[in-house]
Amino acid sequence: MCNASLMPCSDLWVRTVAALPAEFRTRYPVSIAPLQALDLLVDKARFAGALDRLGLPHPATRTLKSVRDLDLVSDTVLESSFLKPVHSQQFFAQFSLKAFRPTDRSNAEDRLGRFIELGFQMMLQEYIPGPPTNHYFIDGFVDRFGVVRAVFARRRLRMSPPDFGNSTLMVSIPVSETGDAATTLRTLFADIGYRGIFSAEFKLDPRDGIFNLIEVNARPWWYVEFAARCGVNVCALAIRDALGEPIETISEYAIGRRCVFPYYDLQAVRVEITAGRLGLLGWARSWLGAYQPVFRWSDPLPAMGDVAARIGERLARVGKRRRQA
Repeated sequence: MCNASLMPCSDLWVRTVAALPAEFRTRYPVSIAPLQALDLLVDKARFAGALDRLGLPHPATRTLKSVRDLDLVSDTVLESSFLKPVHSQQFFAQFSLKAFRPTDRSNAEDRLGRFIELGFQMMLQEYIPGPPTNHYFIDGFVDRFGVVRAVFARRRLRMSPPDFGNSTLMVSIPVSETGDAATTLRTLFADIGYRGIFSAEFKLDPRDGIFNLIEVNARPWWYVEFAARCGVNVCALAIRDALGEPIETISEYAIGRRCVFPYYDLQAVRVEITAGRLGLLGWARSWLGAYQPVFRWSDPLPAMGDVAARIGERLARVGKRRRQA
Protein backbone atom coordinates (compact mmCIF):
# COMPACT_ATOMS: atom_id res chain seq x y z
CA MET A 1 0.00 0.00 0.00
CA CYS A 2 1.35 3.43 -0.97
CA ASN A 3 1.88 5.89 1.90
CA ALA A 4 3.49 8.77 -0.01
CA SER A 5 2.21 11.30 -2.52
CA LEU A 6 3.63 13.93 -4.85
CA MET A 7 3.35 17.64 -4.05
CA PRO A 8 4.16 19.73 -7.16
CA CYS A 9 4.82 23.38 -6.27
CA SER A 10 5.05 25.24 -9.59
CA ASP A 11 2.81 25.65 -12.62
CA LEU A 12 5.25 23.59 -14.69
CA TRP A 13 5.41 20.70 -12.24
CA VAL A 14 1.68 20.66 -11.53
CA ARG A 15 1.02 20.28 -15.24
CA THR A 16 3.82 17.70 -15.63
CA VAL A 17 2.41 15.55 -12.83
CA ALA A 18 -1.16 15.86 -14.15
CA ALA A 19 0.05 14.58 -17.52
CA LEU A 20 1.74 11.46 -16.10
CA PRO A 21 0.48 8.07 -17.34
CA ALA A 22 -2.09 6.31 -15.16
CA GLU A 23 0.42 3.72 -13.90
CA PHE A 24 2.64 6.45 -12.43
CA ARG A 25 -0.32 8.21 -10.85
CA THR A 26 -1.26 4.92 -9.19
CA ARG A 27 2.24 4.44 -7.82
CA TYR A 28 2.66 8.10 -6.81
CA PRO A 29 -0.84 9.44 -6.01
CA VAL A 30 -1.46 13.18 -6.02
CA SER A 31 -4.39 15.46 -5.31
CA ILE A 32 -4.48 17.92 -8.22
CA ALA A 33 -6.96 19.07 -10.84
CA PRO A 34 -7.41 17.45 -14.27
CA LEU A 35 -4.97 18.59 -16.93
CA GLN A 36 -7.61 20.54 -18.87
CA ALA A 37 -8.58 22.50 -15.75
CA LEU A 38 -4.94 23.31 -15.00
CA ASP A 39 -4.32 24.49 -18.55
CA LEU A 40 -7.32 26.80 -18.28
CA LEU A 41 -6.05 28.37 -15.05
CA VAL A 42 -2.44 28.76 -16.23
CA ASP A 43 -3.41 30.19 -19.63
CA LYS A 44 -4.68 33.65 -18.64
CA ALA A 45 -6.47 34.14 -21.98
CA ARG A 46 -8.47 30.92 -21.58
CA PHE A 47 -9.04 31.80 -17.93
CA ALA A 48 -10.55 35.18 -18.87
CA GLY A 49 -12.73 33.44 -21.48
CA ALA A 50 -14.09 31.00 -18.89
CA LEU A 51 -14.93 33.84 -16.49
CA ASP A 52 -16.72 35.65 -19.30
CA ARG A 53 -18.72 32.53 -20.14
CA LEU A 54 -19.74 32.00 -16.51
CA GLY A 55 -20.52 35.67 -15.93
CA LEU A 56 -18.05 35.94 -13.03
CA PRO A 57 -16.52 39.31 -12.05
CA HIS A 58 -13.03 39.96 -13.42
CA PRO A 59 -11.11 42.79 -15.11
CA ALA A 60 -11.91 43.42 -18.78
CA THR A 61 -9.32 41.52 -20.84
CA ARG A 62 -8.44 41.20 -24.53
CA THR A 63 -5.77 39.10 -26.28
CA LEU A 64 -3.17 40.96 -28.36
CA LYS A 65 -1.73 38.91 -31.23
CA SER A 66 0.18 41.80 -32.82
CA VAL A 67 1.04 45.44 -32.23
CA ARG A 68 -1.68 46.39 -34.73
CA ASP A 69 -4.31 45.04 -32.33
CA LEU A 70 -3.70 48.15 -30.24
CA ASP A 71 -5.22 50.21 -33.06
CA LEU A 72 -8.60 48.88 -31.97
CA VAL A 73 -8.08 50.15 -28.41
CA SER A 74 -9.14 53.71 -27.58
CA ASP A 75 -6.76 56.06 -25.77
CA THR A 76 -9.13 56.10 -22.79
CA VAL A 77 -9.08 52.31 -22.44
CA LEU A 78 -5.32 52.14 -22.99
CA GLU A 79 -4.67 54.70 -20.26
CA SER A 80 -6.53 52.55 -17.74
CA SER A 81 -5.01 49.20 -18.78
CA PHE A 82 -1.75 47.27 -18.63
CA LEU A 83 0.07 44.60 -20.63
CA LYS A 84 0.04 41.12 -19.12
CA PRO A 85 1.47 37.78 -20.36
CA VAL A 86 -0.77 34.80 -21.04
CA HIS A 87 1.75 32.63 -19.16
CA SER A 88 3.01 34.56 -16.15
CA GLN A 89 5.74 32.39 -14.59
CA GLN A 90 8.00 32.34 -17.68
CA PHE A 91 7.49 36.10 -18.09
CA PHE A 92 8.37 36.80 -14.46
CA ALA A 93 11.47 34.60 -14.70
CA GLN A 94 12.78 36.70 -17.60
CA PHE A 95 11.72 40.22 -16.64
CA SER A 96 11.12 40.00 -12.84
CA LEU A 97 7.74 41.56 -13.63
CA LYS A 98 4.19 40.24 -13.54
CA ALA A 99 2.90 42.90 -15.89
CA PHE A 100 3.77 46.25 -17.47
CA ARG A 101 1.81 49.49 -17.42
CA PRO A 102 2.68 51.64 -20.47
CA THR A 103 3.14 55.39 -20.15
CA ASP A 104 1.51 56.14 -23.52
CA ARG A 105 0.50 54.49 -26.81
CA SER A 106 4.00 54.63 -28.28
CA ASN A 107 5.45 53.01 -25.18
CA ALA A 108 2.75 50.32 -25.30
CA GLU A 109 3.52 49.54 -28.93
CA ASP A 110 7.28 49.35 -28.31
CA ARG A 111 7.02 47.05 -25.31
CA LEU A 112 4.30 44.86 -26.82
CA GLY A 113 6.40 44.41 -29.95
CA ARG A 114 9.40 43.39 -27.88
CA PHE A 115 7.43 40.91 -25.79
CA ILE A 116 5.89 39.31 -28.88
CA GLU A 117 9.30 39.08 -30.60
CA LEU A 118 10.58 37.19 -27.55
CA GLY A 119 7.79 34.66 -27.97
CA PHE A 120 5.35 35.81 -25.28
CA GLN A 121 1.60 35.79 -25.86
CA MET A 122 0.22 39.03 -24.43
CA MET A 123 -3.04 40.52 -23.23
CA LEU A 124 -4.36 43.96 -22.37
CA GLN A 125 -6.19 44.01 -19.04
CA GLU A 126 -8.16 46.67 -17.23
CA TYR A 127 -6.34 48.19 -14.25
CA ILE A 128 -8.60 48.21 -11.22
CA PRO A 129 -7.62 51.21 -9.04
CA GLY A 130 -6.88 50.95 -5.36
CA PRO A 131 -4.01 50.42 -2.91
CA PRO A 132 -2.40 47.08 -1.94
CA THR A 133 -4.99 46.70 0.83
CA ASN A 134 -7.66 46.23 -1.85
CA HIS A 135 -6.11 42.86 -2.73
CA TYR A 136 -7.70 39.85 -1.04
CA PHE A 137 -6.81 36.18 -1.23
CA ILE A 138 -8.85 33.06 -0.70
CA ASP A 139 -6.80 29.91 -0.27
CA GLY A 140 -8.03 26.41 0.39
CA PHE A 141 -8.58 22.87 -0.77
CA VAL A 142 -11.08 20.87 -2.86
CA ASP A 143 -11.18 17.09 -2.35
CA ARG A 144 -11.58 14.23 -4.85
CA PHE A 145 -15.38 14.47 -4.61
CA GLY A 146 -15.41 18.17 -5.52
CA VAL A 147 -16.16 19.27 -1.95
CA VAL A 148 -14.46 22.46 -0.72
CA ARG A 149 -12.87 21.27 2.51
CA ALA A 150 -11.04 24.44 3.56
CA VAL A 151 -11.22 28.16 2.90
CA PHE A 152 -8.71 30.65 4.32
CA ALA A 153 -8.96 34.40 3.68
CA ARG A 154 -6.21 36.97 3.97
CA ARG A 155 -5.74 40.61 3.06
CA ARG A 156 -2.64 42.19 1.59
CA LEU A 157 -1.20 45.05 3.65
CA ARG A 158 1.95 45.79 1.65
CA MET A 159 3.44 44.61 -1.63
CA SER A 160 6.58 44.99 -3.73
CA PRO A 161 6.86 46.27 -6.44
CA PRO A 162 3.96 48.67 -5.73
CA ASP A 163 1.72 47.87 -8.72
CA PHE A 164 2.32 44.33 -9.97
CA GLY A 165 4.32 42.74 -7.18
CA ASN A 166 3.90 40.08 -4.52
CA SER A 167 2.54 40.40 -1.00
CA THR A 168 5.17 41.27 1.60
CA LEU A 169 2.88 41.82 4.61
CA MET A 170 -0.60 40.35 5.09
CA VAL A 171 -3.22 39.54 7.71
CA SER A 172 -5.72 36.69 8.10
CA ILE A 173 -9.35 37.85 7.93
CA PRO A 174 -12.84 36.28 8.10
CA VAL A 175 -14.19 34.98 4.80
CA SER A 176 -17.21 37.23 5.40
CA GLU A 177 -14.99 40.24 4.60
CA THR A 178 -14.47 39.05 1.02
CA GLY A 179 -18.00 39.62 -0.28
CA ASP A 180 -19.03 37.12 -2.97
CA ALA A 181 -15.44 36.01 -3.69
CA ALA A 182 -15.89 32.52 -2.23
CA THR A 183 -19.08 32.03 -4.24
CA THR A 184 -17.22 33.08 -7.40
CA LEU A 185 -14.61 30.40 -6.74
CA ARG A 186 -17.13 27.67 -6.02
CA THR A 187 -18.91 28.43 -9.30
CA LEU A 188 -15.65 28.28 -11.26
CA PHE A 189 -14.44 25.09 -9.56
CA ALA A 190 -17.74 23.28 -10.12
CA ASP A 191 -17.61 24.17 -13.81
CA ILE A 192 -14.04 22.96 -14.45
CA GLY A 193 -14.09 19.97 -12.09
CA TYR A 194 -11.35 21.34 -9.85
CA ARG A 195 -9.48 19.31 -7.25
CA GLY A 196 -6.56 20.12 -4.97
CA ILE A 197 -4.85 23.10 -3.32
CA PHE A 198 -5.71 26.58 -4.56
CA SER A 199 -4.81 30.20 -3.92
CA ALA A 200 -6.99 32.83 -5.59
CA GLU A 201 -6.36 36.56 -5.78
CA PHE A 202 -9.15 39.14 -5.90
CA LYS A 203 -9.10 42.91 -6.09
CA LEU A 204 -11.87 45.01 -4.59
CA ASP A 205 -13.00 47.68 -7.04
CA PRO A 206 -13.69 50.86 -5.01
CA ARG A 207 -15.95 52.12 -7.80
CA ASP A 208 -18.62 49.45 -7.36
CA GLY A 209 -17.58 47.34 -4.35
CA ILE A 210 -17.17 44.17 -6.44
CA PHE A 211 -14.42 41.61 -5.75
CA ASN A 212 -12.84 40.86 -9.14
CA LEU A 213 -11.07 37.53 -9.63
CA ILE A 214 -7.51 38.15 -10.86
CA GLU A 215 -5.98 34.66 -10.93
CA VAL A 216 -6.02 31.20 -9.34
CA ASN A 217 -2.82 29.32 -8.48
CA ALA A 218 -3.44 25.57 -8.60
CA ARG A 219 -0.59 24.67 -6.24
CA PRO A 220 1.00 25.57 -2.90
CA TRP A 221 1.94 29.26 -2.78
CA TRP A 222 4.67 31.29 -1.06
CA TYR A 223 2.77 31.65 2.21
CA VAL A 224 1.19 28.22 2.45
CA GLU A 225 2.74 27.69 5.90
CA PHE A 226 1.08 30.88 7.14
CA ALA A 227 -2.29 29.29 6.43
CA ALA A 228 -1.18 26.15 8.29
CA ARG A 229 -0.02 28.14 11.31
CA CYS A 230 -3.45 29.80 11.38
CA GLY A 231 -5.12 26.37 11.35
CA VAL A 232 -5.61 25.56 7.64
CA ASN A 233 -3.01 22.97 6.62
CA VAL A 234 -3.90 22.43 2.97
CA CYS A 235 -0.80 20.31 2.33
CA ALA A 236 -1.91 17.78 4.94
CA LEU A 237 -5.38 17.73 3.36
CA ALA A 238 -3.86 17.14 -0.08
CA ILE A 239 -1.79 14.20 1.15
CA ARG A 240 -4.76 12.55 2.85
CA ASP A 241 -6.93 13.10 -0.20
CA ALA A 242 -4.28 11.66 -2.53
CA LEU A 243 -4.04 8.55 -0.36
CA GLY A 244 -7.81 8.10 -0.35
CA GLU A 245 -8.16 8.83 3.34
CA PRO A 246 -11.22 10.57 4.86
CA ILE A 247 -11.00 14.37 5.21
CA GLU A 248 -12.76 16.65 7.66
CA THR A 249 -13.84 20.14 6.67
CA ILE A 250 -11.90 22.98 8.31
CA SER A 251 -14.34 25.74 9.21
CA GLU A 252 -12.36 27.85 11.70
CA TYR A 253 -8.93 29.45 11.78
CA ALA A 254 -7.06 32.22 13.62
CA ILE A 255 -8.12 35.74 12.62
CA GLY A 256 -5.88 38.82 12.78
CA ARG A 257 -2.58 36.95 12.44
CA ARG A 258 0.06 38.68 10.32
CA CYS A 259 2.83 37.33 8.13
CA VAL A 260 5.80 39.30 6.78
CA PHE A 261 8.60 38.44 4.36
CA PRO A 262 11.27 40.82 5.75
CA TYR A 263 13.60 40.98 2.74
CA TYR A 264 10.85 41.95 0.30
CA ASP A 265 8.91 44.03 2.81
CA LEU A 266 11.92 46.28 3.38
CA GLN A 267 11.56 47.39 -0.24
CA ALA A 268 7.85 48.09 0.28
CA VAL A 269 8.55 49.92 3.56
CA ARG A 270 11.11 52.15 1.86
CA VAL A 271 8.49 53.25 -0.68
CA GLU A 272 5.86 53.87 2.02
CA ILE A 273 8.23 55.89 4.24
CA THR A 274 9.46 57.98 1.30
CA ALA A 275 5.83 58.75 0.36
CA GLY A 276 5.06 59.77 3.94
CA ARG A 277 2.47 57.01 4.42
CA LEU A 278 4.43 55.11 7.08
CA GLY A 279 6.64 56.03 10.04
CA LEU A 280 9.33 54.04 11.81
CA LEU A 281 7.01 53.25 14.73
CA GLY A 282 4.29 51.99 12.40
CA TRP A 283 6.83 49.86 10.57
CA ALA A 284 8.05 48.31 13.83
CA ARG A 285 4.49 47.60 14.96
CA SER A 286 3.64 45.89 11.67
CA TRP A 287 6.51 43.42 12.13
CA LEU A 288 5.98 42.80 15.86
CA GLY A 289 4.46 39.38 16.39
CA ALA A 290 4.21 38.61 12.66
CA TYR A 291 5.06 35.16 11.31
CA GLN A 292 7.96 34.86 8.89
CA PRO A 293 8.03 32.33 6.03
CA VAL A 294 11.73 31.43 6.38
CA PHE A 295 13.18 32.25 9.82
CA ARG A 296 12.68 30.07 12.91
CA TRP A 297 14.67 30.24 16.16
CA SER A 298 14.38 26.45 16.35
CA ASP A 299 15.86 26.04 12.85
CA PRO A 300 17.79 29.16 11.75
CA LEU A 301 19.90 27.58 9.00
CA PRO A 302 17.36 28.02 6.15
CA ALA A 303 17.11 31.74 6.96
CA MET A 304 20.89 32.06 7.13
CA GLY A 305 21.15 30.36 3.76
CA ASP A 306 18.51 32.69 2.33
CA VAL A 307 20.37 35.78 3.59
CA ALA A 308 23.64 34.46 2.13
CA ALA A 309 21.92 33.91 -1.22
CA ARG A 310 20.49 37.46 -1.20
CA ILE A 311 23.92 38.93 -0.44
CA GLY A 312 25.46 36.83 -3.20
CA GLU A 313 22.86 38.04 -5.72
CA ARG A 314 23.46 41.68 -4.77
CA LEU A 315 27.24 41.36 -5.00
CA ALA A 316 26.85 39.69 -8.40
CA ARG A 317 24.73 42.60 -9.65
CA VAL A 318 27.26 45.14 -8.34
CA GLY A 319 30.09 43.25 -10.02
CA LYS A 320 28.19 43.12 -13.30
CA ARG A 321 27.54 46.87 -13.25
CA ARG A 322 31.20 47.58 -12.58
CA ARG A 323 32.29 45.37 -15.47
CA GLN A 324 29.87 47.16 -17.77
CA ALA A 325 31.02 50.62 -16.65
